[in-house]
Amino acid sequence: MYVVTGATGQLGRLVVEGLLARVPASEVVAAVRSAEKAADLAARGVDVRVVDYDKPQTLAGAFAAGDRVLLISGSEVGRRIPQHRAVVDAAAAAGVALLAYTSAPGAATFRLADEHRATEELILASGLPYAFLRNGWYTENYLGDAAGTVARGVVLGSAGEGRIATAPRRDYADAAVAVLLGEDVNAVYELSGDTAWSLPELAAELAKVSGKPVGHRDVAPAEHLSVLVGAGLPEGFAAALVDVDAGIARGELAGTPGDLARLIGRPTVPLAESVRAALNA
Repeated sequence: MYVVTGATGQLGRLVVEGLLARVPASEVVAAVRSAEKAADLAARGVDVRVVDYDKPQTLAGAFAAGDRVLLISGSEVGRRIPQHRAVVDAAAAAGVALLAYTSAPGAATFRLADEHRATEELILASGLPYAFLRNGWYTENYLGDAAGTVARGVVLGSAGEGRIATAPRRDYADAAVAVLLGEDVNAVYELSGDTAWSLPELAAELAKVSGKPVGHRDVAPAEHLSVLVGAGLPEGFAAALVDVDAGIARGELAGTPGDLARLIGRPTVPLAESVRAALNA
């Protein structure tokens, strides 16, 4: 069986869809917190199993010997190490054939990467066959409110001229599918887009596609934090994003080793194409 945790999340659903295009639904397991949110998958023949990273007892029967499992990292920053430990322990007890994990780039030193490194260590200590999918930044992180950015006329950040090699979630999902269906184990993949770009270049692309003026404004980290909190983000998460921008300025998300394109068998989707899609242009 191919087991996807967090299967109703933004990345998880794309992975499940990718699997369903390649294998029978009877071989796919969606491990989710809410069966209701996965009702459409169950209707298509996917085995839906309710699990909760915070409730280890729900993980006891989630895996079986020989399963190939994708652990999609939890979204609750600060709680992920014990949550992931519960999944790793359950997978080890079951004797799964592969535990793939959506991690962070190896070059990252920003705080959001700490829990990913700790999870990799847990998986290595378990002795399980593994694959580390060290996902770079998603293009959607910058284009989720593309129309709003155009309306405001400014791309704001504190990353300076730092470059970011993003790719859309679907590219990362396709890579996860390739790893689950492949035969390689004990592998580390540094996944990123083929071409890195900067926030000024993002602003220029938004302006080009929209036909409206969009500029870039680089601010000090303290002002960036204030803007994000003012926009409604929790202060802790906002601080983590500002810390990521510092990492971008240091070049920690600029790597383009080509692992993602090799796994998916095609070039990654370029920024310009993602901008056009986000603006329906």
